[in-house]
Amino acid sequence: QVQFVESGGGLVQPGGSLRLSCTASGFTFSSYPMRWYRQAPGKIREWVATIAPTDGRTHYVDSVKGRFTISRDNAKNTVYLEMNDLKPEDTGVYYCNPVPPVDYDYWGQGTQVTVSS
Repeated sequence: QVQFVESGGGLVQPGGSLRLSCTASGFTFSSYPMRWYRQAPGKIREWVATIAPTDGRTHYVDSVKGRFTISRDNAKNTVYLEMNDLKPEDTGVYYCNPVPPVDYDYWGQGTQVTVSS
């Protein structure tokens, strides 16, 4: 059974930083690219960053390039998202999922990020 536990969100002022974590289980973590998504209030879920299974290659949506860094620890089945210089438009619930999803119908509970002064 696939499971994701996202954590690390919170309330932060513009310009601040947060580090998100997502610990996965129920599939062979090291075999899959992992992706962070976010969903802002009233908007559809969008992908934010992707990391390859083992070679460290990463991709980012243009709006977060230079501010966010995705990383992973395959020994801990965990993917991270380091977020710096946060902006109000980064507000949303952040989720992780492998690429492609192991279970297309399952998403974790996510972690809320709120950027506000």
